[in-house]
Amino acid sequence: MALRDLIDIDRIFHEPAVADFHRGREILARYPNAERIEVPSHWNIPELHGNAGSVEDWVRIKRSTLVLGVKKGLALRPNGRSAHFIAPSTSNGCAMSCAYCYVPRRKGFSNPISLFVNVEAVCAAIARHAEKQGPLPEPDQIDPEAWVYDLGENGDLSVDAMICGNVRDLVALFRGLPNAKGSFATKAVNRDLLAYDPQGRTRIRFSLMPARIARAVDVRTAPIPERIAAIDDFVRAGYEVHVNFSPVILYEGWEADWAALFDAIDGTISDAAKGQLACEIIMLTHNAGLHEVNLGWHPKAEDLLWRPDIQETKRSEGGGDNLRYRAGWKGKWLARFKALLAERMPYCRVRYAF
Repeated sequence: MALRDLIDIDRIFHEPAVADFHRGREILARYPNAERIEVPSHWNIPELHGNAGSVEDWVRIKRSTLVLGVKKGLALRPNGRSAHFIAPSTSNGCAMSCAYCYVPRRKGFSNPISLFVNVEAVCAAIARHAEKQGPLPEPDQIDPEAWVYDLGENGDLSVDAMICGNVRDLVALFRGLPNAKGSFATKAVNRDLLAYDPQGRTRIRFSLMPARIARAVDVRTAPIPERIAAIDDFVRAGYEVHVNFSPVILYEGWEADWAALFDAIDGTISDAAKGQLACEIIMLTHNAGLHEVNLGWHPKAEDLLWRPDIQETKRSEGGGDNLRYRAGWKGKWLARFKALLAERMPYCRVRYAF
């Protein structure tokens, strides 16, 4: 799907204070013909959140609806996996519709983009936190020299950047933080970001999986070949570019499909991109509630995602019951995946695997 087709906003839910902020006024002015609906909280919109009837309009709502709010909590959370810390988010929800996305588990049946207009407060919180950390004591699996802050835990910043300047502001922030880097994963290719001048202080992680599986589960995202082709351009623009092999979905023939993907990456990207490349490997986590939601709008995806014959229930850190591949087998499959990667792309360091 072309990036320009992802959003066509005609309805904006917004908190009362949104127009008090420059970013809020900027976004409202960008969509002058959109219906505006004032709500007390971006989290309390019954028409969107928890409304099972809206599952039938899942994609239409994502394309046409925007929510604007003011970020209240500015705490930073330790992570230790993909990043050292999770930064306060500047968005929540997404215009894309990946069938395995965890956000609908918490937010309800429709999760269009919610943008927070007080980006200056978010930037200030990150800057204060980074200053308190001082230098990174020693290299680790996350980064050899800097504290890394994940910026896009609950959305896709490449798409957010189509709507407003929040992402540009975040990239500019990290240019001036000598001991810190920003990081976000994406399934979109927004070439506007090439002009943001990150100077090596922002890590973008392109999420990749075999193309035929992506066509079934990565709904409304950039095609896999387009994501791979963008890697060199983002490296040249000054980004640190990593890849997320995520989620790794198991099915008959998965090894051959992943080997073909590794060969496609290896045959496409430059030596400069290979020299700085690292990856994350994340095995699929699913959820019974999300399974029920998906049956209402995209049941074919569940043929791949819902595999109770090889999955088991496990309590997540957040307290929910999720389905993961069975522990005894998961380790073996993950080891096989790493061996395939080492064989086809020996230069690609595994930063994190789960």
